[in-house]
Amino acid sequence: MTTRECVHSETVPGGRYWSQVIKRGFSLRLTDPSGGANVGMLLFNPHNHLERYNMSDTLKGQHTAKLGRGNMLYSDMGRAMLSIVEDTAGWHDTIGGMSDAALVARKWGRNTYQTARNDFYRNGRELFLIELGKWGLGKRDLVPNLNLFSKVYVDAAGNLTFDPAHAKAGAMIELRAEMDTLVVLNTAQHPLDPSPEYAPRSVQLDILRAAPVAEDDYCRNFRPENERAYQNAAIYNCQG
Repeated sequence: MTTRECVHSETVPGGRYWSQVIKRGFSLRLTDPSGGANVGMLLFNPHNHLERYNMSDTLKGQHTAKLGRGNMLYSDMGRAMLSIVEDTAGWHDTIGGMSDAALVARKWGRNTYQTARNDFYRNGRELFLIELGKWGLGKRDLVPNLNLFSKVYVDAAGNLTFDPAHAKAGAMIELRAEMDTLVVLNTAQHPLDPSPEYAPRSVQLDILRAAPVAEDDYCRNFRPENERAYQNAAIYNCQG
């Protein structure tokens, strides 16, 4: 992998939240340092919050129910927001959703701030809402989210099944911004995680300068729809 300038680096602890605008020409790299991480993610156009990641268009346009290297994340305006330019995990969940307080209490019990201080139990929904509020967003903006590093598949009986052995230590995904993109994420456990323990994992986060996008770029040519989404973003960016 070509060495590129890293402009920001930090560790997001398990059960926490983070958000930032990743500008066009930069990439967001996420690494699972110890294995078992889950990163819930929502995407918005920071200049028009009504435009955001669209799960159904992303999946049907690329004929898949999971994401990996080569896939692009489409907005509901048909634009490529982020492209997965590197990926060692091989499978990222698009359909599992997010946990809420009732689910966490049912699976792992209750542990409040009053009794546990900063080790109290959190859930994906409340973590998203806390971070969304910083950008003037709220409950109506909780659209279907991504779950990076998690593998969910449909078993022979038609049930959604979580693979607890999928997220390996050192797994990495890098997402290149094709347009300025507000990334909102949390590190809550996946709602289908069968672990008997409440144990959300940390992730390493780096923002890097992206390499120039060539005509033969792997993501642009991964699907015909990707090139159209890329060009839609290019038209949007042409006066920027």
